[in-house]
Amino acid sequence: MSRIDKVFTSAAEAVADITDGSSLAVGGFGLCGNPIALIEALLAGGARDLSIVSNNCGVDDWGLGVLLRAGRIRSMTSSYVGENKEFERQFLSGELQLELTPQGTLAEKLRAGGSGIAAFWTQTGVGTQVAEGGLPRRYDGAGGVALASPPKEVRSFAVRGVEREHVLEEAITTDFALVHAQRGDRAGNLVFHRSARNFSPLAAMAGRITIAQVEQLVEPGEIDPDEVHLPGVYVHRVVELGPDVAKRIERRTVRTVRTDDDSNRKA
Repeated sequence: MSRIDKVFTSAAEAVADITDGSSLAVGGFGLCGNPIALIEALLAGGARDLSIVSNNCGVDDWGLGVLLRAGRIRSMTSSYVGENKEFERQFLSGELQLELTPQGTLAEKLRAGGSGIAAFWTQTGVGTQVAEGGLPRRYDGAGGVALASPPKEVRSFAVRGVEREHVLEEAITTDFALVHAQRGDRAGNLVFHRSARNFSPLAAMAGRITIAQVEQLVEPGEIDPDEVHLPGVYVHRVVELGPDVAKRIERRTVRTVRTDDDSNRKA
């Protein structure tokens, strides 16, 4: 049996078959864990009319924001859409479609899709427009709503002996998934660094073809099985970038601390 080797020589090669109209699940939370090399390779490749599922859409000049600014994204499914003025402009002008989804629900929709679960019931969103419909998905450019979310099925289930209403949420699968990991081996087993783990394993599970950029590439067996955050069965392509891959901080907040000698310093 031949050895499994999922390594691609470049980010451009790894994303080359992502074409116009593709759907993608993209890892990251804020700017943490953004697969920026894959995103920039996708930008250079020219694919348009992309439907992207990700917690947010980066900022104006970083992360998914670079695809948005270039007019490559047709629709977003996200739980948070702040920090990006171009996102606001495109959404309100009717250029961009948005399916706003509660954060935990979005995570579970991705996980369910990757696990082969078609849909699930959750209490999140009951009694709101999430369940009842009417959330704007696309504006008409003149202040009106061109497309609104439809109502979802609601049923009552007993939870710990108490009858509660639940809304039916459908799982998410996508054509591709893009993630960033700290370490990976040639078989696709991945390890994420701290909070960069966030949505990344879930996004990777949802993609039919999952592409991972890694800071360190090792041989199969060098990652302890107990340390693997995402098994290689979910990963189809791996690109090594090295430890110097660019990373950004969304916001840096400092405060003044008064020391014993009454002098101030930044912390």
